[in-house]
Amino acid sequence: MQARPISDQHIEYSAEEKRVHLGMMSGHRWHMDPKVLLFSMARYKFVAKMLTGTASVLEVGCGDGWGTHLVAHEVQSIHAVDIDPVMVAECRKTQTDDRITFAVHDMQAAPLEKHFDAVYLLDVLEHVQAQAEDQFLRHVTRSLGPDGVCIVGLPSLESQAYASAPSRATHVNCKSGKDFKKLLQRYFKNVFLFSMNDEVVHTGFTPMAHYLLCLCVGVRQEIQHG
Repeated sequence: MQARPISDQHIEYSAEEKRVHLGMMSGHRWHMDPKVLLFSMARYKFVAKMLTGTASVLEVGCGDGWGTHLVAHEVQSIHAVDIDPVMVAECRKTQTDDRITFAVHDMQAAPLEKHFDAVYLLDVLEHVQAQAEDQFLRHVTRSLGPDGVCIVGLPSLESQAYASAPSRATHVNCKSGKDFKKLLQRYFKNVFLFSMNDEVVHTGFTPMAHYLLCLCVGVRQEIQHG
């Protein structure tokens, strides 16, 4: 018997199923340039697969929470924070996954009181002024347990030659691959650097990478208690 094409297979859709609406930032990306949203989701997929099975995860700088939902499918729980109350309100309106909680928090001002098994921040560190990055990263690490995992992603310094003027104005702290890894080695025992071009994550030549990701493991004791 000939199998029916997938497109003809019967799929039941519930009339009660909630329609999905893009968040504020994600909707803007979709209208501006849909592939930019694809690239962003690829970064969240990397985080999701690296943290699969993790019990408690912290996201710093969750924006509209669109990518948070992707990670939530691989972990047990996420507490997602952002400095912008408008974005947190947007998250609570559009994201209803009971594995995720949202809160307004300024990581530069203070760490979280709870220790998490993992933390990730994508497209956040480049917005932190260089003179404030040490305090910011210390607060990130103090929100982790001693064996915690941290994933940090940001646009490469080299990519800024191709960025728009408005983008460059807010990207005040981009890094080259070498400097990015060196910075995070001050806070973590093990740091693994990845390059990214479009939606592809690889271990290629970092000066040709548009985006950089560091997977960090084990908070240095002097940072945890310093």
